[in-house]
Amino acid sequence: MFDIGFAEILIVAVVALVVLGPDKLPTAVRTVGLWVGRIRRTVGSIQSEISEELRIDELKRTTAIQKEELDKELNEMRQPFSNVFDDESPIASKASTVEELQQEAETKESPDQSKTEK
Repeated sequence: MFDIGFAEILIVAVVALVVLGPDKLPTAVRTVGLWVGRIRRTVGSIQSEISEELRIDELKRTTAIQKEELDKELNEMRQPFSNVFDDESPIASKASTVEELQQEAETKESPDQSKTEK
């Protein structure tokens, strides 16, 4: 992130030693270290949250694309069968014929049952 070399760190350390003195320098370095650690953890958590959001967004996009493809395939597969369920289809006419045959069979059975009851 920052391009800091050894020479720059050495200059900052010498300036800190001159400004703070040898008594306060260890506590100042410790405090700076704690702050740097907190900043790194915060930046790391923000990066992980952003990458997680990007991953979730990508999954949503992928899922939407797959759903569209599956819907398209389903509609293509429904196409040949849509004619089967129309009222004018041969199967529907056969169903009505079957119902008529069942009614005829029931009417034929009715006279036979009346004879057996007598």
